[in-house]
Amino acid sequence: MNNPVFSQKERNVIILLIVLALGGILLYATRGIFGAFLGTFIMYTLFRTLNIFFIEKWRWPKPLSAVVIIILSIFIIVLPFVGIGSMLVRKAIELQQNPAWIKQVIDAINQFAGDKLGKPDLLQEQLESSAAYFGTLLTAVLGGAANIFLEITVMYFILYFLFVNYRGFENGILYYLPFDEEQAVVFGSELKNITYSNIVGQTIIAIAQGGCLSIGFWIFGVNDALFWGVICAILSFIPLLGPPLIFVPAALILLSQGQTWQGIGLLIWGFGLVINIDNVLRFMINKKIGNIHPLITVIGVIIGLPLFGLIGLVYGPLLLAYFLIAVKIYKTNKRLSLKRDQLEEKKE
Repeated sequence: MNNPVFSQKERNVIILLIVLALGGILLYATRGIFGAFLGTFIMYTLFRTLNIFFIEKWRWPKPLSAVVIIILSIFIIVLPFVGIGSMLVRKAIELQQNPAWIKQVIDAINQFAGDKLGKPDLLQEQLESSAAYFGTLLTAVLGGAANIFLEITVMYFILYFLFVNYRGFENGILYYLPFDEEQAVVFGSELKNITYSNIVGQTIIAIAQGGCLSIGFWIFGVNDALFWGVICAILSFIPLLGPPLIFVPAALILLSQGQTWQGIGLLIWGFGLVINIDNVLRFMINKKIGNIHPLITVIGVIIGLPLFGLIGLVYGPLLLAYFLIAVKIYKTNKRLSLKRDQLEEKKE
């Protein structure tokens, strides 16, 4: 019998290289639906407890539990986003058909800035300085929106099988994670808390801030109060910075039109109430669920928007938070390894 060309060690290395090459090809091929995989992970984390409750407490068949949760999530999460998206599209078409309205707003703000601040081209300067960035950002957001249907379909297809075979999925994750059982439990718990904090907690903050700003717009006579409240809710995923992007320009427009007390009142309402809703609710949510630092959220949004489009407001901060948790677990694992090595050296 002829001796094999490769030793067992060499065969293992070759197989590993083949696995890495095929894995790289698969990652490249699925790069367009990476958001679907991340969305599946997030949805599984959010509804895992409910799935286990249906199966183990109510004794539902696993396929029935998966289907009910998917339908429930569509009504709670997907349909509201579809409604918001259609509202934004309708408003964008309306503004495109009436460009004189935009020019009127720009002229009004420039006139006010010239009279009060001595900078008649204030808005023009700001628009020119940010036009390139927002143009690229808008293209990315629209591109993400065009791919959203495919991503949702893939997400729910994978999610169904994960819910049906949740035990095998979780056991497989535990088996392949490079942590011991205790660290894996800590890692899973932190991932769950961070996901709940960013999805559930931030959604509560966004609804509260958007609703409060809508009320303020209605009180001070700003048109389209509901629409701008929805925009505020979306931008509320950017802590502290988001809502002022809506109510500060609105207040400047009111001031430029001679509605002084309304403009000042809206600024007081925005900075005194809308902004502080974020501070109060975020403190309560962080205390109950988990904590994502506002800086992580802001950086995550900057990362997430070009990658995932509008949904990057959620995915970006989560990705960054997951990365930091992984680094934390790695440091803990390395520290434990060093302690074990030191103990072994002392025994010798």
